[in-house]
Amino acid sequence: MTRPTPETLAHTARRARAAADPAADVDQAAARTPASPATPAVRPTAPAQVSGAGSLVRSLEALGVDVVFGIPGGAILPAYDPLYDSTVRHILVRHEQGAGHAATGYAQATGKVGVCIATSGPGATNLVTPIADAYMDSVAMVAITGQVARASIGTDAFQEADIQGITLPITKHNFLVQTAEEIPQVLAEAFHLAGTGRPGPVLVDIPKDVLQASTTFTWPPTLDLPGYRPTLHPHGKQIREAARLMAAARRPVLYVGGGVLKAGATDGLRRLAELTGIPVVTTLMALGAFPDSHRQHLGMPGMHGTVAANYGMQKADLIVALGARFDDRVTGKLDSFAPDATVVHADIDPAEIGKNRHADVPIVGDARHVIDELIAAVTVERSAGHGTDLGDWWTQLDDLRNRYPLGYEEPADGTLSPQYVIKRLGEIVGSDAIFVAGVGQHQMWASQFISYEKPYTWLNSGGLGTMGYAVPAAMGAKVGKPDTVVWAVDGDGCFQMTNQELATCALEGIPVKIAVINNGNLGMVRQWQTLFYDERYSNTELGTHKHRIPDFVKLAEALGCVGLRCENTADVDKTIAAAMEINDAPVVVDFVVGKDAMVWPMVAAGTSNDEIMFARGVRPVFDEDDI
Repeated sequence: MTRPTPETLAHTARRARAAADPAADVDQAAARTPASPATPAVRPTAPAQVSGAGSLVRSLEALGVDVVFGIPGGAILPAYDPLYDSTVRHILVRHEQGAGHAATGYAQATGKVGVCIATSGPGATNLVTPIADAYMDSVAMVAITGQVARASIGTDAFQEADIQGITLPITKHNFLVQTAEEIPQVLAEAFHLAGTGRPGPVLVDIPKDVLQASTTFTWPPTLDLPGYRPTLHPHGKQIREAARLMAAARRPVLYVGGGVLKAGATDGLRRLAELTGIPVVTTLMALGAFPDSHRQHLGMPGMHGTVAANYGMQKADLIVALGARFDDRVTGKLDSFAPDATVVHADIDPAEIGKNRHADVPIVGDARHVIDELIAAVTVERSAGHGTDLGDWWTQLDDLRNRYPLGYEEPADGTLSPQYVIKRLGEIVGSDAIFVAGVGQHQMWASQFISYEKPYTWLNSGGLGTMGYAVPAAMGAKVGKPDTVVWAVDGDGCFQMTNQELATCALEGIPVKIAVINNGNLGMVRQWQTLFYDERYSNTELGTHKHRIPDFVKLAEALGCVGLRCENTADVDKTIAAAMEINDAPVVVDFVVGKDAMVWPMVAAGTSNDEIMFARGVRPVFDEDDI
């Protein structure tokens, strides 16, 4: 059981008061009815005179929002008064960046729309990084910001920033609310946009005088989004052509991206893969969409992907891309990527199709519908006797899997191996837990050495590569999935960017667990300096080894957490077990590891995937007819 804090007790009391007097707020019952996170609840409410701020909070309740992450400030302060009595739980973070990443982690773990709140000016600009992060990784998030009064907009007023203009390139859509009357409609449209089609962040900027104005709240509003009609169902002709190519291909690969998870299409993916026998690769954003242990899974492709996955993509005669975008970390040097492959590209966002790689068969549609219809079309092809024997293809791939499995060398200096720590963490904690990674070497090792057997158990910043993502995102995931064990695997560099949110976790009763992979350096940057800059280690040593500044155990305790440290292999298992026994407070484990470990395999930036290195100085040996 989690220890209740004064803040959580006060929130519980407010919920109890609301439940005891349902007549006081006629729309409260509707707010508790499960509904799609992207659409307003349909139960109408009686008109009520409220402030714009009251209309905002009631809109959140009607949309089924159960938690928001934020920090009050002058421009947004009117919203915090009705929020005090709301059934919506507000979690007071220590930095707005933490609020944004927490909303993202919540959304990724639950499939709901995450919500964060900040004030104008610096409060809003502190949300820019998590908004950009959510945009790159297609995460459903609504960011609500206060703005200076309408009459002051454009005057360089105190704490004014054009957050709508600033975030225009990194939001799916954004709004500057002009009147209190439009707040319910704007909120409903924001949630609909964030959670439908290709998910993404939506910003709602509300001037202070609009929040203070008097208005009449009614629900539900009418959505007015002309031109916004995401295509969910694919064109039948394209599906049939894709199925025909899949039946004829001799070296096919299913290239699976994060869109399959967004669409809830993992069960269909497994049926399609097993029906066809086609090898599967899953991108960094798609880990868990297809079980790592499945015989058909080749692993992750790209810069730090497996030899078999990269070979499979390079030698494929057919690539079926499902909810993936052919990004540079997967393709390497684009003009050398999969030179002989015909490409079937299915995505809900038509802008992605053909953006980086020409699609021979473009399919616009939701991944779940695309996969379901592919299953039906492939079944028809097989019933007609169409299909090829993939035995030779699998012989080649299995040979590479056997010769070049993921592995690592123990440090020659006797220090603790970071790969061993992460591998044991995954084995001890198990596949039901959620793992959240920061960005860098530890992120890649966590993607390689933890087995992801279930969807939505791996969260990370893939597109933007945001250091500081892990701790607040783990907090948001734990809030959304309170009965699930949540571990953040963080680096000593990333951890120092947002670890203040552990104070939030301690006070709010959010018992996340943090494994700090402490190698004393900005590890991935140091790896590149080793390989490409003649070992000239310019400004990558952090001092967490040499000076133990900060001391992560003492820091954890100062932030209200339990702090543990592990420095040798013999203590790894018992340290992880000790952390697992603590469920009434956040736990930070300082794993002091060697500084020279590297992430392998590796495709150097800007080079072809043909040039993949299995280890330092070791190129995979292929048959002469291969790459």
